[in-house]
Amino acid sequence: MADSDNSMTLPLVTRRQMLTGGMITSTALMLEKNALPGDVAATSMPSDPSMALWREWEMTRESAERHCRRQQRLETKLVESVGFPRVKVRLPNGQDVTVHAIETLNEVLGKGPDTAALRQKAQAGFAAHQARWEAAAEEGGYTAALRAEREAGERAGDLLEAFSATPATTLAGVAGKLDAILREGEAWEESSEFPWPQIRSALSDLVRIGHVLRPGLFMPGCRQSRSLEVSKNLKHGRG
Repeated sequence: MADSDNSMTLPLVTRRQMLTGGMITSTALMLEKNALPGDVAATSMPSDPSMALWREWEMTRESAERHCRRQQRLETKLVESVGFPRVKVRLPNGQDVTVHAIETLNEVLGKGPDTAALRQKAQAGFAAHQARWEAAAEEGGYTAALRAEREAGERAGDLLEAFSATPATTLAGVAGKLDAILREGEAWEESSEFPWPQIRSALSDLVRIGHVLRPGLFMPGCRQSRSLEVSKNLKHGRG
């Protein structure tokens, strides 16, 4: 008797699902967290997938910031040594104009046949300067730093998105989510208006309650907690 075909097409796995698939907690773990204080399970403190996600987000974000600072330093050196790609064009009326993008040459010179030779010369001059910039950027490490910053930033964005699909099982995990939202949001928005003061207040409440319930517990968003975590990592040879 031939075997029946039980195969089925798997749904498309999105990037967020891949990030969070190994982090989603089980019902049993959640029950352990809600066990009575005297139970062994209640004192074992199983890991919170949101905290694991937050720690990876924190490291990735710090990596992106390091690469950003490095590429900014290297860019400053490039500007001083090579200068941003540009070309100086003398218009038919005798006026000198500096063009910083080859796409704007047509706007400056027009598309008429009377400026065709001038356009060609300007394009060649800009291309030569662009080539010098790119060669110096590659040799000096600017290109690699810029690429690393972009990749780390994209990864941090993916992890931030994954928070919405990763249930927290501890107060620290909830604090981690709020901390990531707050720090990312404040970097792009006016942080003195709604909802940022309210989020800061909620995070402060969580940190305070978490420390009352479990003194010394690492809670994202708290300076003291971050110092405790750094000390712990150094003690165990991490960091």
